[in-house]
Amino acid sequence: MARRRDSAGLVIFRRAPALAFFLVHPGGPYWTRKDLGAWSIPKGEIEDGEDRLAAAKRETEEETGFAPKGKFIRLPPVRQPSGKVVHPWAIEAPDLDPVAIKSGVFEMEWPPRSGRRADFPEVDRAGWFEWPEAGAKIVAGQRPILESLRARLEAGNQSAA
Repeated sequence: MARRRDSAGLVIFRRAPALAFFLVHPGGPYWTRKDLGAWSIPKGEIEDGEDRLAAAKRETEEETGFAPKGKFIRLPPVRQPSGKVVHPWAIEAPDLDPVAIKSGVFEMEWPPRSGRRADFPEVDRAGWFEWPEAGAKIVAGQRPILESLRARLEAGNQSAA
């Protein structure tokens, strides 16, 4: 039986002109025509012995080319329908340009059972989305992460990790 691998990620946000979330769309042929319920926060698996926040920063840089610096806000972990737990942090980065992302790539057999391998970007696009559009775009299992940050910002609780 495979061991469950937890993930860590960053909720990148801006407050003006209204609260908005920076979401990424997964690359690869399975996601090409999917939009609603397909976007994600930048995130990925935590390596053995790796600090969770360090993993969130690493994965964000791998998926976007953005090296996050600043005040990180720890958010509660969220269990995904698969059983995997996502450990999120938030960071305010209002100047992040979605057009400027530089994603890493992954390789897979495509088309299936063809014997041919092809490279695809981990992330094929990114964008800023205000609520409720962000809630509709993000995969359902990650929606509680955005809701947690919204509630925390509305309550004025922004303590760093």
